[in-house]
Amino acid sequence: MRIGIDASRAVTAQRTGTEAYAYFLIQALIPLAAQAGHQLTLYFNQPPPNDLFADNTAVTTPLSTSVSQTIIPFPRLWTHIRLAAELHLRPPDVFFTPAHVLPAPYFGRSVATVHDLAYHHFPKAYTTRQRAYLRWSTRHNARRSHIILADSNATKQDLTHFYHIDPAKIEVVYPGIDPMLHPVENQEMLTAVLHKYHITPPYLLYLGTLQPRKNLIRLIRAHAAAKVPHQLVLAGKPGWLSQPILEAAGTQSSVLSPQSSVLLPGFIADDDKAALISGATAVLYPSLYEGFGFPVLEAQACGVPVLCADSSSLPEIGGEGALYVDPLNTDNISDGIRQITDDIQLRNKLISAGSANVQQFAWEKTAVQLLTILENAAQQI
Repeated sequence: MRIGIDASRAVTAQRTGTEAYAYFLIQALIPLAAQAGHQLTLYFNQPPPNDLFADNTAVTTPLSTSVSQTIIPFPRLWTHIRLAAELHLRPPDVFFTPAHVLPAPYFGRSVATVHDLAYHHFPKAYTTRQRAYLRWSTRHNARRSHIILADSNATKQDLTHFYHIDPAKIEVVYPGIDPMLHPVENQEMLTAVLHKYHITPPYLLYLGTLQPRKNLIRLIRAHAAAKVPHQLVLAGKPGWLSQPILEAAGTQSSVLSPQSSVLLPGFIADDDKAALISGATAVLYPSLYEGFGFPVLEAQACGVPVLCADSSSLPEIGGEGALYVDPLNTDNISDGIRQITDDIQLRNKLISAGSANVQQFAWEKTAVQLLTILENAAQQI
């Protein structure tokens, strides 16, 4: 079977949720497809690094025998013009896009992942053009895809609610997490990473893009009200409408003691993430809406207690390994911060439950489910 995959997101240097999903899922799928005798064609909009998947220790079959790369450089409308043309000229048996959008003119067998419908819940966080495109592309996926993947039951429910998609057409397939994430106990490594980002322990960590739906202004205020002797580290690159968040962080830092200030170290390199998480007293993720929520599992994988919102997909993903708060209630978030920093028994309980919970999320498992779905889609009429 010939499987075509839009791999354009996998080459992004600073990977956030969608890019990490594409990279790790393709990486895990390569050996499985080879073992099953399938041929993968990866479509890129720019030349990928030669070592893009070189750290995949699971790859035992040379990539040249099971994977081909098609590089289609084109600056604009790549998906709907150049990729669509390539699929028309040399159609695979089934096409998979890990990033929401199928080529508009493509009518072949296809599977598409829809990560979330945040634009329905928080329309003001998107431009008018972005909202229009996302609504169109989701309807297009619903109509053209043979099977839709959803990262969580929460996203599946949104798809059926907003677009009236037949639930039988939607498969919930949980993503995995970076296999390199684990507790870091080497003190020299921890010290080096914290020094690199100018962080002084103790600290509380948020990890993700700085944008309105992450609820960071409320988190900044809750941290100030909690009066704990911990820096609040908001680690991530600024996103759309991030300026009020940056201003709130600066305002709070000016009135708090240095050890309780708000720090903005920017994007965290993948190689530093495990140490940064491991050194934190807790990870805080009171996001207003998530289709999945990688930082919750990343904290659990590193043996760090996590506080997160009791809404959208987060209780589904975090299981019993998280302290849940009302993301709309600043006092509740503040109380949660005090609990997770002061209550040793609670912290140990969350760490233990989180370690057990995260075991069910692995990219190899995701890839096995995806390959079965692709095989089924290829056989549909």
